Amino acid sequence: MTRITSVSLRRVLDSRGNPTVEADVLTESGGFGRGAAPSGASTGEYEAIELPASESIAKAREHAVPRLEGVYAGDQRAVDNALRAADGTDDFSAIGANSAVAISMAAAKAAADVLGAPLYQHLGGAFRGENFPIPLGNVVGGGEHAKEATHIQEFLAAPVGAPSVSEAVFANAAVHAAVADVLDERGVPAAKGDEGAWAPPISDADAFEVVDEAVGRVEDEVGFEIRFGLDMAAAELYDDDEEAYVYGDETKSADEQIEYVASLVDEYDLAYVEDPLDENDYEAFAELTDRVGDRTLICGDDLFVTNVERLQDGIDAGAANSILIKPNQIGTLSDAFDAVELAARNGYETVISHRSGETEDTTIAHLAVATDAGYIKTGTVGGERTAKLNELVRIADDAV
Repeated sequence: MTRITSVSLRRVLDSRGNPTVEADVLTESGGFGRGAAPSGASTGEYEAIELPASESIAKAREHAVPRLEGVYAGDQRAVDNALRAADGTDDFSAIGANSAVAISMAAAKAAADVLGAPLYQHLGGAFRGENFPIPLGNVVGGGEHAKEATHIQEFLAAPVGAPSVSEAVFANAAVHAAVADVLDERGVPAAKGDEGAWAPPISDADAFEVVDEAVGRVEDEVGFEIRFGLDMAAAELYDDDEEAYVYGDETKSADEQIEYVASLVDEYDLAYVEDPLDENDYEAFAELTDRVGDRTLICGDDLFVTNVERLQDGIDAGAANSILIKPNQIGTLSDAFDAVELAARNGYETVISHRSGETEDTTIAHLAVATDAGYIKTGTVGGERTAKLNELVRIADDAV
């Protein structure tokens, strides 16, 4: 009774006001699911291809929808194989990863609706309460998210000692507020970037001081350990012509970048460092991982792009010890699960992630629980961010 009878596609707004793809899937028994594709600003060279929303919808209607009618929504692999067959490329450049991931998520929700089960249970997870994904809250942002702010793209609160999902979520919100207080005390004006993080016109060094102070204040208030981490988005800093990482007027060689990141891990006890090096430099990733990987997560986003082939290359090289999982980066939930499973088999932590251009869709909250991910990135504030965080709170509450 979970055969797909119709797939509808439409344009909706993402959090930056740009058009994105939303899909509705209906089954013969009345099961209904809706999924909406996010969109990244800082995108990896090897990501699946996002087409303009209208073009992607037209291509998916022509090539994918006819193949999906009659497929069992409850067989996620069959749904996603049909999407792959309809596209016929390795990177969804024919129908667009935005339509593909929206349909993939909508089909999963329709199947869960038929079962009368939460999405995370349908996807294979059972929330037990003692293990939950630690939310990483974006509290100071720059890079591709805020042009006049820090070179480092994200400073992330990491409430690693929180005893519950709810307390972790509210701790991140408190750090976000504390950052504003510290900036105000220093007389620094701060607008917000496209994920809702503060985007002050300060140096990276000053940002470290601000975030460290804000985290310390909130840690004292809540009584459990809060650390912080970074998304350096180093592929955006790397200049191919200069073969160096460019921080304004300063440049760093690969060796200097490794030394710089290692020193930050030492000085600030960083819990997490995402994309500290260029997306093609497995060797440098491996060297950094060897130096500090026993104390922090070195996470590959642009390095791996949720792709099992690139992840296997990283495993073989000893590059990183964790992977960022973004379903739209690879195109389907099945492909995302394959990356999670390969990571888990090889001792890599998984971090389920949003994108900078988001929607109210909450699928990644369920995906994080279903896969027993160690961390989830959703940001801290903004309706499209809090939608995921509030869903995590609901999942935990329902499981009690």
